[in-house]
Formats: sequence, C-alpha cells, structure tokens
Amino acid sequence: MHKDVSERLIKINPALAVEVRKILDENKAERHIRGGMATKLKYIKKEDEEKQTA
Repeated sequence: MHKDVSERLIKINPALAVEVRKILDENKAERHIRGGMATKLKYIKKEDEEKQTA
C-alpha cells in the first residue's frame, strides 16, 4: 500500500511525496532495529532458560 500511495502522490504533489518517502524510510529503519532487538532478546531469554534447566 505504501508503494502505491507514494507512486501516485509523486504525480499529484512531488514535494509532499518526498516528505512522505522520508517518513516511510525512517519508519522502515526503526522497524528493522526493533525487530532485531526483539530477536536478540528472544534468544537471550531462551539461552537463560536453557542454562537454568541444565
């Protein structure tokens, strides 16, 4: 959906499209960081649980 909106918006309002693209790119980067941290915490928790049961 974002791709569709950004492609149509550039034809209607190019300046606004640039601002929207910046926001979408920033949000995407933040999601990757949060996802990476969540995965890291998941494995740390799993390792800790394994150590406790061993």
